[in-house]
Amino acid sequence: MSKFWAYLKSRQFRVNVLLAVGVVVVVFMAIIFGLSIYTRHGTGVPVPQLKGLQADKAISILKDQGFDVKIDSVYVLDKTPGSVIEQDPDPGTNVKENRTIYLTVVTQLAPPIKMPDLEPYTYREAIATLANYGLKVGDTTYRSDIARDRILEMRFGGQPIKAGTQIPKGSRIDLVLGNGEGASEVDIPDLVNQDLDAAKFVIKNGGLTVGTITYQGAITDSTSLVVVAQSPMKTDSASKTSNGTRINLTVSQGKKDAINQ
Repeated sequence: MSKFWAYLKSRQFRVNVLLAVGVVVVVFMAIIFGLSIYTRHGTGVPVPQLKGLQADKAISILKDQGFDVKIDSVYVLDKTPGSVIEQDPDPGTNVKENRTIYLTVVTQLAPPIKMPDLEPYTYREAIATLANYGLKVGDTTYRSDIARDRILEMRFGGQPIKAGTQIPKGSRIDLVLGNGEGASEVDIPDLVNQDLDAAKFVIKNGGLTVGTITYQGAITDSTSLVVVAQSPMKTDSASKTSNGTRINLTVSQGKKDAINQ
């Protein structure tokens, strides 16, 4: 053991260690220098700025500079079809000749999507839903309806469209909204020969008001009354009346089938 420690302290050991370190350094530098020569580190051709160009022009530029090209297409709302929106590597990056440059190009055709159902929604909700589906709000018109700004109808290309219909992404959807005022005119119902209770139900649910009820003849059973006349009544020249109009009724005792016999 004493000889080993003596050797470690000798001049010969120190010389051998320095030689070994020198060999390692020389080999390491040779590898680095060789790789630099092999890969031409720090040299290359800068990638041109291609974003915003049309795909055919961008491809022509890359081919002229000795690059290969691969294209990926994607649909982007409000972007010019055929234009480059992404590139890899980034502009100004130095790369070797024959390097493949990847381009993302806006496709010419919009993908089809299903029209969402907007009729349960308000105008604000419809705007958000259309945006989430990649659609746009077109013209808005109003129609008489008690619900203000509720979607009553959806239109595409001037025609009504139902939820689930396939349309191109990015399309404009026209909306018909309720004006919050209700219908200005409603149909006059035909109530003659109807039970009184049924006639009242039709009047109230038709946006009208029950007016004066006139009893004709002897009344012995109030649960068995039938309408024998009404005012106003539906005619060939008058089929509608103002919303809320009072409908006056004349009723008589008896069954429906017994009236006018």
